[in-house]
Amino acid sequence: MRPLVAIAAMVLSVSALPVKASPSPQQVEIAAGSFTLHAQLFKPDGDGPFPAVIALHGCGGLTGHPEQVLPRYRDWAERFVRDGKAVLLPDSYGSRGLGPQCRVKERRLSARRDRVAIALARQWLMQQAWVARDRISLIGWANGASALLWAVRPQNVSHSKEPDFRAAVAFYPDCRVSAGLGWSARVPTLLLIGAKDDVSSPPACRQMVDGARGRSALARIVVYPGAYHDFDRVNLPLHATAENSDVGVPEQGHVGSDPEARADSQKQVNDWLAR
Repeated sequence: MRPLVAIAAMVLSVSALPVKASPSPQQVEIAAGSFTLHAQLFKPDGDGPFPAVIALHGCGGLTGHPEQVLPRYRDWAERFVRDGKAVLLPDSYGSRGLGPQCRVKERRLSARRDRVAIALARQWLMQQAWVARDRISLIGWANGASALLWAVRPQNVSHSKEPDFRAAVAFYPDCRVSAGLGWSARVPTLLLIGAKDDVSSPPACRQMVDGARGRSALARIVVYPGAYHDFDRVNLPLHATAENSDVGVPEQGHVGSDPEARADSQKQVNDWLAR
């Protein structure tokens, strides 16, 4: 066979190989009295038991049109599944008939008080035979990260005999309230934020973490020089949010990807949850 023909045959052979499709989320309904929490589940194939992650969306909500899960959360969920972890994404807003809350002046759901979704998600995972019950962790972004900070405080410890969360990761939360209230954590907590984040407050987050030393479980902060809010998103050009009317983004500040910070955060999260 001539060299060029052989190369062409190899290309056709490679092109014909089946491409593994991205996992599709499974709708989960968790009922508690008159309230039903809607959630999306990404799960590895097999019987487990798998480590699990409860992932908390930001003020823009979990879903879009027509996506069941917005690309930013799907990207992380698929990454966790490839690493052998199950991911449960509660829809805190959609479950209550609410749309995006980023530009709502008086939010009907306070981040620091929305522990119902976290508690129900954890309870549901605890009941699944394929879950490693002692390896359930929390991860959250922006508003969801703020809810996470409240959920891991010692004051909110469960008095049941079930294992507590294994670890927690908070992407660019608003730390201003927690910093002023003497925050501490009962589980190892990692905070990731950009130094130029003008939506959240990097100085308040550093003050919060520094203030917890000596009276908290391990808490660590990584501040990425030059990175802005939403730095871990894929291919999001840096822009001022006030330049558009998208209700799914903060009203003030800048958002945008930072490839170096994104890549490092992926490693940081992987190492932290593997503890």
